[in-house]
Amino acid sequence: MAAIRRQPHAIQTLPGLSAEHATQLQQAGFVTTVDLQLLARSPQQLQAIAAQLKLSPRYLQKWAALADLASLPSVGCDYCGLLLHSGVASVAQLSLQAPGRLHNQIRKLHTMTMRRSDLCPTPDQVVQWVREAKLVQG
Repeated sequence: MAAIRRQPHAIQTLPGLSAEHATQLQQAGFVTTVDLQLLARSPQQLQAIAAQLKLSPRYLQKWAALADLASLPSVGCDYCGLLLHSGVASVAQLSLQAPGRLHNQIRKLHTMTMRRSDLCPTPDQVVQWVREAKLVQG
């Protein structure tokens, strides 16, 4: 199998990140999702940046989790929020998921929140997400 390369995204493309928060992060030196992923590796650094930006550390943790999930090419910024709201908080956690069960969770979430299941990712897409996560995890 071919290696999967994690994809960086501009910070402002993360779902749920307001323009104000994106600007704050950029001014603090966080320009891409890779910058956020590095932040999450150190709880002390995360706390320090949260204090500097006068934000709850939970916001930074959420954005770092979204950045991690968005790094998978088949997930990107389009589906990272959906995965996070479905209970998957990292690529490592995604790699351990049973695709069928995860697809059912996502379909239920989609149906409850959007009242539509036709917009839900396909089972094949979910299989691809888990496959990529496993390849990235090694």
